[in-house]
Amino acid sequence: MNFDDVLAAGRAGGELVFTPDWAQGRATFGGIIAALVFDKMEKVVAPGRAMRSMQVSFVGPVTPGVPVEIDADILREGKAVSQVQGRILQEGETKLVCLASFGGDRESSVAVSPLPAPESTPVSACQGLPYIKGMTPEFTQHIEMRWAFGSFPFSGKGGREMGGWMQFREQPEEISDAHIVALVDAWPPALLPHLSERVPASSLSWALDIMHPRPAMAPGDWLLYKATIDQAGAGYGHTQAGIWTSKGELVALSRQTVTVFG
Repeated sequence: MNFDDVLAAGRAGGELVFTPDWAQGRATFGGIIAALVFDKMEKVVAPGRAMRSMQVSFVGPVTPGVPVEIDADILREGKAVSQVQGRILQEGETKLVCLASFGGDRESSVAVSPLPAPESTPVSACQGLPYIKGMTPEFTQHIEMRWAFGSFPFSGKGGREMGGWMQFREQPEEISDAHIVALVDAWPPALLPHLSERVPASSLSWALDIMHPRPAMAPGDWLLYKATIDQAGAGYGHTQAGIWTSKGELVALSRQTVTVFG
């Protein structure tokens, strides 16, 4: 199932089963879980209100092949802003909790241009992360990443930066906010190049802001991702990242707290 197939299954309602091709180790890829919860939340708010900010807590791993339930409830709907909560449940246990703020445009005299995108090696000159069954996460057969910043995971080379270009290997019909949510979480934690052997690591919490009005993007466009480590120690790391179009337009801002077991 490609991403659009999974999205359609989620929109059909009822229980949903994630297939093994979307796995990340023994769990399901967190980006697709968060994207489906976001899509559910987006559908319950008033029209014309885009997602401005989202906070995700990865409570527990979602097991592939076991049905999940997705729900979303409006906590408050004001004149311009809707506050929404979403959850994923599996076998009666909460696996993910999400809070998001959706807001319509407001009149304001404040207008500040975003900082420019970082200089990057062109896509064609960047080394890709191939999908290798049994070696790379299963979900990478659906999402392509090409390295432009930093070193590969478990290379032992360290550094503060990681990132590059990303897109779906099978082009979707459109690039919605849900597609962006899934793509942004595809990159491995920026801490992993500090390690020289494979150890478990996972996102503990995630905050994502999508810029609106959002830059125009076609299904085949590449997005640029660059993450920076703020601090790491005692088994936890704190990172921030920016996402831009190939034209240098800011698309989203991301922050993650990551756990590293080793």
